[in-house]
Amino acid sequence: MKHSDFRIGLEFWCGQKRWRCTDVGTRVITAISLEAHEVIELGALRGAFGTARRRRYVTTDRSWVNGPPYQVAEAVFDEYDMEGCSLTQEGNRMMNASPAKNRWRRL
Repeated sequence: MKHSDFRIGLEFWCGQKRWRCTDVGTRVITAISLEAHEVIELGALRGAFGTARRRRYVTTDRSWVNGPPYQVAEAVFDEYDMEGCSLTQEGNRMMNASPAKNRWRRL
């Protein structure tokens, strides 16, 4: 895909994951992953000063991707990342099957 293909709210595929565009900048876009994600909750134990309870789990709860603000981290996609994006999952599989372009160019 090209930069001009993106708009806020557009859902697309990249790296076998589904993403939603959250912002379109001059040269980059930001997006959140719509896949299941890991949550780490920290909480204080009652009456136990200085100790915390830690809970880790994976969730697919859709409320985490409602926003802005979003409860999940946004990722930045530059012009090279955008080349690997597709509007369909099948299109993304075909791109990932082809040899990867060398992102780092020798000066």
